[in-house]
Amino acid sequence: MFSRTISYLRLSLTDRCNLRCVYCMPENKKGGLQMLPHEELLSYEELLRIVRLVVGMGMNKIRLTGGEPLVRKGVMDFISSLSQIIGLDEIRLTTNGVLLHEKAKGLYDAGIRKLNISLDTMQPERFKKITGADLFDQVWKGIKTAGELGFDVKLNVVAMKGVNDDEFVDFARLALSSPYQVRFIEFMPVGNDSTWKEASFISSTDLQTLIATLGTLDPLLGRRMDGPARVFSLKTEDGLQGKVGFISPISHHFCDTCNRLRLTSAGRLRACLLHDREADLKALVRGGATDAEICGLIRQTILDKPKGHTLAEDQLNCSGQMSRIGG
Repeated sequence: MFSRTISYLRLSLTDRCNLRCVYCMPENKKGGLQMLPHEELLSYEELLRIVRLVVGMGMNKIRLTGGEPLVRKGVMDFISSLSQIIGLDEIRLTTNGVLLHEKAKGLYDAGIRKLNISLDTMQPERFKKITGADLFDQVWKGIKTAGELGFDVKLNVVAMKGVNDDEFVDFARLALSSPYQVRFIEFMPVGNDSTWKEASFISSTDLQTLIATLGTLDPLLGRRMDGPARVFSLKTEDGLQGKVGFISPISHHFCDTCNRLRLTSAGRLRACLLHDREADLKALVRGGATDAEICGLIRQTILDKPKGHTLAEDQLNCSGQMSRIGG
């Protein structure tokens, strides 16, 4: 639809998490955080059936998200089963890194090679303030372990003015001194309980201007399987080189090239993060639907995928819980 090829499915395995990041699972949420009962999650068998079907439809890349996907019991065996699906070219994982040190070797053995790790600060006290947990050292240990094992590691930094903006240059320096690609993500409003404020927003354009004080930013050509980040090679006068990326859902939204669907932890198929229109795939699967009927709903969701989003309108209409939708 709109000349886009949908090749990428994001699976939210759970809405549970071992952190409480202020922009995703704020502790002050009205009525408290409502977690799904385990039986409301799609079972691994149901997920494998859906993945086999979407792969047959041409989606050859899967990203596992949450919540925190590594907190779900049995996840390693599930990933091993996923990796055996013929036609599935790539399985990626997004994690907060808390459990990464102990699970990294198992993930590698199960077939994962690419990790996106959320890290919004390199200051332990600030980490505790943003995430609600004093676990920076544990996360950093997991990041180093992943690098040592040979994972392709991307560090995702949600850019928040007045929160972590004094660290953006330090993060870019990290990209110069390590094998990690650092990706700056514009802070965006998702859900009724979002802590997003216009005063906290900093655009990717301003971020690039700031990072360019370190050296030259040269854009790198993307591939069909790549995500929404615009990736640059950062080179300094003294010969250092690294990669930084910028994800701009607000200032330069990438809807016209979006190649993904999201399957939420509640089993609902979602075509756009900022649109609440969802298809109840779980009800169809558990209602005894045939493979053809399930594929029909997936195909219709693709056809209904909006051409773009309008921030002001969609912020009002997007009531989903970020941890349930999948980051």
